[in-house]
Amino acid sequence: MKKSATEDQHLDLNRVDFERAGTGRKAGYKFTIEFTDGKVGNVISGSALAMHLASVIMEDDSAKQILRENNYEVSLNTKFQLSIKNVTPANATKAASKKTSGEGPGEETE
Repeated sequence: MKKSATEDQHLDLNRVDFERAGTGRKAGYKFTIEFTDGKVGNVISGSALAMHLASVIMEDDSAKQILRENNYEVSLNTKFQLSIKNVTPANATKAASKKTSGEGPGEETE
């Protein structure tokens, strides 16, 4: 997720691993998890896989810190490709970078 702050990340997962885990296609492999303000921002209860992934991510202290700083979308498609995108609005990203660079409201650096 750390690399996803600057560019989208795409991971190809192994279909056989899902089959061995016993997750049936009827349960659905396709999902999207929206992390907004450090929390899951959409309903994922229809996908056990999405709920488990969100739970594991939210248990990790480093991941929680990253999710507090930016908004992310984590999705899995039917080709077993996991995508992680930073979907933080551009104006929020600029405001966050000003806070970390020491600029306050009305203070600009050149």
